[in-house]
Amino acid sequence: MLTFLIAIGSFAGFIIAYNTYGRWIANRIFNLDPDASVPSCDLEDGIDFVPSKRSIVFGHHFTSIAGTGPIVGPAIAVFWGWLPALVWVVFGSIFIGAVHDFGALVVSLRNRGQTVGEIAGRLISPRTKLLFLFALFFALTVVLAIFGLVIAVIFKTYPESVLAVWVSLPIAIVFGIMMRKGSEQLIPMSAISLVLIYLAIYVGAYHFPITLPVSNPVVAWTIILLIYCAIASVLPVSWLLQPRDYINSHQLFVALFLLVVGLIIASLTGKADLMASTPAITQELPKNTPPIWPFLFITIACGAISGFHCLVSSGTSSKQLANEKDALSIGYGAMLLEGALAVVVIFACCAGVGMGKFSKENTQLLDGTRQISYQPVLNEETGRPLVDREAWRMTYQLGEDKSWSSFTLTSKIGAFVEGGANFLNVLGIPLKLGIGIIAVLVACFAATTLDSATRLQRYVIQELGGTLKIAPLKNIYIATLVAVTLGGLIAMLKGPTGMGSGGLLLWPLFGATNQLLAGLAFMVTTFYLWRRNKPIGFVLIPMIFMIVLPAWALIWQLFNLQSGWWWSSDKYLVAIIGTITLGLQIWMVVEAILIWPKAKGVLESPLPPLSESDTRLKASGGRSC
Repeated sequence: MLTFLIAIGSFAGFIIAYNTYGRWIANRIFNLDPDASVPSCDLEDGIDFVPSKRSIVFGHHFTSIAGTGPIVGPAIAVFWGWLPALVWVVFGSIFIGAVHDFGALVVSLRNRGQTVGEIAGRLISPRTKLLFLFALFFALTVVLAIFGLVIAVIFKTYPESVLAVWVSLPIAIVFGIMMRKGSEQLIPMSAISLVLIYLAIYVGAYHFPITLPVSNPVVAWTIILLIYCAIASVLPVSWLLQPRDYINSHQLFVALFLLVVGLIIASLTGKADLMASTPAITQELPKNTPPIWPFLFITIACGAISGFHCLVSSGTSSKQLANEKDALSIGYGAMLLEGALAVVVIFACCAGVGMGKFSKENTQLLDGTRQISYQPVLNEETGRPLVDREAWRMTYQLGEDKSWSSFTLTSKIGAFVEGGANFLNVLGIPLKLGIGIIAVLVACFAATTLDSATRLQRYVIQELGGTLKIAPLKNIYIATLVAVTLGGLIAMLKGPTGMGSGGLLLWPLFGATNQLLAGLAFMVTTFYLWRRNKPIGFVLIPMIFMIVLPAWALIWQLFNLQSGWWWSSDKYLVAIIGTITLGLQIWMVVEAILIWPKAKGVLESPLPPLSESDTRLKASGGRSC
């Protein structure tokens, strides 16, 4: 019963926060205006600036921010116990993460859809713009190198997920065609699409798991994924990005509903017991585990706050909103929903895994193929799935001979996939099918984040090309090629598990650089309000928090003997990128401190008036708002 009450209390907190704190910020601080002009209408071009329905933009925004971050982060952080992870997710989402995303979205909406990097140049100083763009460039390089690897690992570990992920692409393209033709039947079409995807999951799980006949499938899948991202990121958003994300958002709603219902039933029937399966605060930790302060706050990034979200808010979502009032549900609401997903992940990785550890039996069939069956380890006395801490300890590799570094990417993802499948099994869904459903869910959301990140990196490279006056980099195709090539080269480096795992070298950087980016985005929002004599306490405190803690973590990782980064010959790349990122942040903070006393009540220089070329689509008879 206690497990049930904790879960329901967390979800209720998100709902209350949206209708109180979120609405206060929207109506009293930012004064959202339904009649205000928006970038999607002013600069409509049919490619990036496309005025869209709130439900469409919400689907894109939510699936872009809810990649593997809110899954992998909490799956690692429960090392320290479920209680610190849960508290950070709930309160971090409400008071920090949702405010961060919402602020970046509104500020971008009121600056013609510019990214936070460009806006920083006018709100703080021109030099800050260049520094911010370089910080974004390094952060997105890390994202591209890692997320391609994440999906490749999922495809290798769970081959039953491959078919459904790729089948979802042509389904989304057909959906997009219907959407562009003005069809109003979005919900029915999405429902049909989901049925087809779930049929593909069933076929993939029971009849057609896909494996690549190569020596290193991770490398092969990573290359294929980056080629896909290069193509997807230059297509008009209405062709693939919007319809795919809209369908994927409904896929997550269905999966989240099933997981929550399964969690509730399992907790009420005693099959899932958070207190019995996992320590609230872990006393016995693996060797070389970093201190909970500050590492809890960078380990759980996307589930509580993520700097990557400011790029989605200001890079793509602000270019699609047709009404400024929609910013509340998309900027603030989507982050709370991601917090709810992170809560479910915590329960799945603790109470769900605690329900029983899967044993995977490889069986060679008569036709020469192999089939994997999943069976829960049962309690010998009761015959029910194991409900104790041993299953969780087995998954998290706790013990004297284990260390923090032995916790692999596969085990991080697998904890959620297998724990979530346990919840679905309570509803009567077979374990094998449940594994497929959750694995496809993770892969689909990682894919949306990956190609959104590619599009965002293209924006950043184009902005850098314009700022540094490097004409080729302003070209959409050259910028995209640079983005995927650099990410691919780093992902292909020899890493901890051989060639093609180089992205794992940068994994420790992801949390710190991501959260530093959040602090800098808060800085932009703070200056926006400071120049307008608006209250700033609700963004100033989170800004300081998200600048100090990630910098503290990065310094510990770079110079602490326990981390071993600085002196390890195979980690120079990590040390160089980490040092550059930290230096850029310190420089930007100094710039902000120098400008701060002169900025209060002084509006930034206005944007130049729009030219005819800026509104060429409307002038040629294109859609208008």
